[in-house]
Amino acid sequence: MPLHAVSPAPAAAPPRALSSVRVLQRPGCVPERQTILSSSTNFMSLHAGPVCFFSTPLVQNSDKRAVLRHATIEEIEAEKSVIEDQARERMEKAIETVQNNFNTVRTGRANPAMLDRIEVEYYGTPVNLKSIAQINTPDATSLLIQPYDKSSLKLIEKTIVAANLGVTPSNDGEVIRVTVPPLTSDRRKELAKTVAKLTEEGKVAIRNIRRDAIKAYDKLEKEKKLSEDNVKDLSADLQKVTDEYMKKVEAIQKQKEQELMKI
Repeated sequence: MPLHAVSPAPAAAPPRALSSVRVLQRPGCVPERQTILSSSTNFMSLHAGPVCFFSTPLVQNSDKRAVLRHATIEEIEAEKSVIEDQARERMEKAIETVQNNFNTVRTGRANPAMLDRIEVEYYGTPVNLKSIAQINTPDATSLLIQPYDKSSLKLIEKTIVAANLGVTPSNDGEVIRVTVPPLTSDRRKELAKTVAKLTEEGKVAIRNIRRDAIKAYDKLEKEKKLSEDNVKDLSADLQKVTDEYMKKVEAIQKQKEQELMKI
């Protein structure tokens, strides 16, 4: 029986890789593992090699390479310096505000600062008393208020009475004289409560400044410029700054209370 030769079937072409992703080692990094993933409709292989990971902003280049790195100590210190310095500056202003408010709490001696917080409804607009009148201290127990506009005399007198400063204004049609009487025991207690209230307002302001700084750190973490551990460390340092300014508020509170007790 005759045999006929049969042509062999053409060999299947090797599968062609359709895509590949390579995570490359960054220069200077200790090699750990590298993965090359190739795939096609019927072929997949996984190869081992060196790889390195970093951790701040993820940068993706046009050649599909991705590099992840930690922020350097210099970068962390730079971010800390900006945010912490701003917080300190605002806390200093909060201390100044507390001190100015304490100056408005009268002692037994006449002081124009007692009227710093007085605002007069002048032609429908609240304005500071010092902007519409000149204030002098003719002696240790009285103040002399000379308004630039004499038509505002009654309004100024009424506002001072309503402020409940423990003083008695007297309007003679030309000027207003404010007599500062000696402090009684009950009045001292009332003023001590006022000082405590102003102290708490100052502490709240400082806490709010700390909160804003923490938010700034959190924002940098979300932007991958700081790690979670970085934020924890920076927040701890910020708390030390906050505690420092809390003690300053308490110190000037104690000083003011001592002034009240000496009178």
